[in-house]
Amino acid sequence: MKYNLVAPIAAESLEQQKLIFSCGHKATNGSSWGGLEKTVFANKLAAESGNSFLKIKNKIVSEIGLNLLFLWHFLTDKRYTTMNIHEYQGKEILASYGVRIQRGIVANNPVEAVAAAKQLTAETGTGWHVIKAQVHAGGRGKGGGVKLAKNLQQVEEIAEQIIGMQLITPQTSAEGKKVHKVLIAEDVYYPGESETSEFYMSVLLNRSTGRNMIMYSTEGGMDIEEVAEHTPHLIFTEEIDPAVGLQGFQARRIAFNLGLSGNAFKEMVKFVDSLYNAYIGCDASMFEINPVLKTSDNKIMAVDAKVNIDDNALYRQAKIADMRDIREENPIEVEAKEVGLNYVDLDGTVGCMVNGAGLAMATMDLIKYAGFEPANFLDVGGTADAKRVETAFRIILKDPAVEAILINIFGGIVRCDRVAQGVVDAYKNMGDAIKVPIIVRLQGTNAEIAKELIDNSGMPILSAVQFQEAADQVKAALTK
Repeated sequence: MKYNLVAPIAAESLEQQKLIFSCGHKATNGSSWGGLEKTVFANKLAAESGNSFLKIKNKIVSEIGLNLLFLWHFLTDKRYTTMNIHEYQGKEILASYGVRIQRGIVANNPVEAVAAAKQLTAETGTGWHVIKAQVHAGGRGKGGGVKLAKNLQQVEEIAEQIIGMQLITPQTSAEGKKVHKVLIAEDVYYPGESETSEFYMSVLLNRSTGRNMIMYSTEGGMDIEEVAEHTPHLIFTEEIDPAVGLQGFQARRIAFNLGLSGNAFKEMVKFVDSLYNAYIGCDASMFEINPVLKTSDNKIMAVDAKVNIDDNALYRQAKIADMRDIREENPIEVEAKEVGLNYVDLDGTVGCMVNGAGLAMATMDLIKYAGFEPANFLDVGGTADAKRVETAFRIILKDPAVEAILINIFGGIVRCDRVAQGVVDAYKNMGDAIKVPIIVRLQGTNAEIAKELIDNSGMPILSAVQFQEAADQVKAALTK
């Protein structure tokens, strides 16, 4: 999913701001976040325009002092990336750790869907089935990606409708995501000795303190984003000391705060313990369950599962690594990752090529101040030679929305003249492939030599020295 990363927060109170910022996570490929962590943060950031992202970040630190600066840390630390998996895969992991889950079978076509429904009926006795689109995005129900079937004919009809559709949700781009498979799940909301209840629960990493946190609420099964905005007092957190792990009293406190008693209380304590073990055991950066269901017979069950796995741990999580569905990922980001470039696709028209994540964030601010939107976040790292620059050019230009490219390099480890030569050589090699204006700002080692190289290259490349000069050139290039 694409987000505007440089817009101000429109919260009515400091407490709402605290909650919003405490829930932030990766904005990068639209599916890495959970519903609460992603949508609240993204919607708030995209609500208006004007403030810089750096100012927002500083405001978090100085005024709010909360710890979960997930978006900031993700974008400024390329070592921290995640792999997303489907709901059915997340449930498989949960089940392997003893978490009770809503039973389901994956189907790739309507025929398989009917067969799966028959099998579930035989195994669980369920007469109704829930058909769920399997895509890396939340809010599927709002987009028509989750429907209830009351008989086998409806199972077939609904599966045929969903498989192959472009599912558009609040957490996808305007184009949506193509559905390749569905999960046929049992209906767990059948009547019994007591009413069912839905809760929200997620385990995630607090990057600033280095501790894991369990976030939970009595208001599950709905837009948890709205809960965060309108009734933040209904969301609780439990931070876990890594030296001792989740303690029994913490699991009991969670069950108590959720208003449970009797057998349901005991079941929730077990559920929390097993969920946390699953999170730790598979090296996840987030496990989000929404809803966690208290069934009519007082069992606690995961009805959904949204899971992000830390990329750095995949070397020891071979089975989980095999769960990767590359069709769900942004193809440009996949290509960039394969060649070692840290690239994030955004919604704007000005492509960015920068070395260093901090400078990249400042460059996006620069573009915003010029009255435009960044088309990407791209950190070429410390080896900005001709080959790498050319690769970065080709990746940026794969986005048809790009109307100009701003190259902003600080020459520290890599000399500015080498970068300048790389830009000139890449431009020569690509020929007519580059049809948009290019603005280059180089500062640091051999910056003067670099500027001369560009100015004397005979190429239609604009050079700048100061930030404001670069911003003015971007504006001039796009307003001709």
